Formats: sequence, structure tokens, C-alpha cells
Amino acid sequence: MPLWTIHHSPDAFTSQHKQAFARDITGYYTRIGLPAFYVVVVFDEHAPDSMLIGGEPASGALRVVIEHIAIHLGGSEEMKGAARSLDAVIAKHAAPRGLYYEFHVDETPRELWMVDGLEPPPFGSRAEAVWAARNSPAPW
Repeated sequence: MPLWTIHHSPDAFTSQHKQAFARDITGYYTRIGLPAFYVVVVFDEHAPDSMLIGGEPASGALRVVIEHIAIHLGGSEEMKGAARSLDAVIAKHAAPRGLYYEFHVDETPRELWMVDGLEPPPFGSRAEAVWAARNSPAPW
């Protein structure tokens, strides 16, 4: 499961923009074979005086927390490449709006994750392909 929590000021996104952003995030992961239902995007709106960067109100800023559970990145070069790719997804939606943004990725062990009471199948497995085709979990 990729879980994206996007902290932002109230004026950062319209409902339509949130949907477009979430679709692009989902597309990033479905292109590598993950089921779409794995991808969760939460837009967490903060009042201008409740999100501060360097001790100052951060109007027009995004802080994106990405949690990877379904997949884990390999060595340093793979991580750097992934960071550039993730940055491109965010920049597509932040830069045209003049938003300052930063992000980080945490990786949680798969053993600490379940979907609808089921342990998820291994990444790239036949069972995961079934989940992707169904776009829902199933016993495997």
C-alpha cells in the first residue's frame, strides 16, 4: 500500500484538482503492477496558522508524507531514481500553482500490513496480479 498524506493550506487545491492529483499518484503505482485499491491519498487541510515552516505560517506550501508498504526500494541509486519520479508527480500539481513543497518516504515492513483481514500476496506475484485485475483483495 502506498499511503500519501498531503498536508496543505486551504487554498492549495480544489476538489477536482485533488482527484486529478490522486489519479496521477495511483497511475504511478499501477504502472508497476500494484492494484489501484492499494493506493490511498489523504488531503489534510491546515489553517494558515496551523502549518508552519521554520516557525512561520506556511500558506502556499505542501508537506507530503509517503508511506510505502507494498513495495520497498533497493539500493541508493534506486531510491534516488524513485525520489526523482515521485518529485515529478508532485511537481506536476504543485509547481503550476506556485506551491512550495517537500516530501519524504517511509517504508513499513509488509509483515505489519493486512487488507480486509488478508495478508497481501508478494509483490509481482500471480496472486497480486489477480488482486490488480479484480481491483480488490481475495483469498490466495
